[in-house]
Amino acid sequence: MDITSQRAGDILVVRARGELDLDTSREFRLRVDADLDRFGSRDLVLDLAGVTFLDSSGLGAILGRYKKVAENGGRLALAGFAPHVGRLLELSGIMRIVGSYPTVEDALRDLGGTLPAAGGGRP
Repeated sequence: MDITSQRAGDILVVRARGELDLDTSREFRLRVDADLDRFGSRDLVLDLAGVTFLDSSGLGAILGRYKKVAENGGRLALAGFAPHVGRLLELSGIMRIVGSYPTVEDALRDLGGTLPAAGGGRP
């Protein structure tokens, strides 16, 4: 799994690529939590456009990030996911408690942030 993070104002945007499953969910969780703390962000946008596979461990990792963000008064938005990933998110019930958007830009617009023109990311 490839994970990159960048700030968009006070919002953390995390892009995940690859499989979010039993083998990668721990890395995802640790990385997102560390970046939330490092950037001091309350709101989180997860760009799932590059996620090719999602299982119950990945769903649990996403739900855990929702709980962490919500405990700090923040919001979680999911963006750009493929239809097969969206079906799993919907069936799991996650879509009833978080925002979902076709693009990161749509999510940021709703949360009040914008992506920087260049740079600002973390490889």
